[in-house]
Amino acid sequence: MFVSTLMIVFHILAAVVWVGGMFFAHVALRPSIGALEPPQRLKLMHDVLGRFFTWVWVAVIVLPTSGYILIFAIYGDLSTSPVYMHVMQAVGWLMIALFFGLFAVPYQRFTAAIAAQDWPSAGSHLAPIRHIVAINLLLGLITAAIGASGRFWG
Repeated sequence: MFVSTLMIVFHILAAVVWVGGMFFAHVALRPSIGALEPPQRLKLMHDVLGRFFTWVWVAVIVLPTSGYILIFAIYGDLSTSPVYMHVMQAVGWLMIALFFGLFAVPYQRFTAAIAAQDWPSAGSHLAPIRHIVAINLLLGLITAAIGASGRFWG
């Protein structure tokens, strides 16, 4: 029982950090820095994303690890776990894949453009990051709703 409780705590905290961070960045931070000059705005976003992505990497490890430990501790294996857990698992892996793609390509290009002080290029590489974050934010909110309500499904 202790392991299950601990895993639920880790799982929830990792989800809150990742989804809450995306919500903050997309809904509060991004619109608030629009008045800054491009170099300031882009450097700020780079610093924020660099710090945030460190925590996303932690979440990417903690979420599936804690989720599978919970499934096996509570249900014995995947075949006996409820449908909503399979949905959460599928959406979670999609979110992780999107993050890997975001980090590997547009974020690396964004980082290189920031280092070169190529502000137009940095801005163009930030756009796909923003779009992927918006998709992952929506998927994360849906997954949180599934996690909170799934045990009450039929």
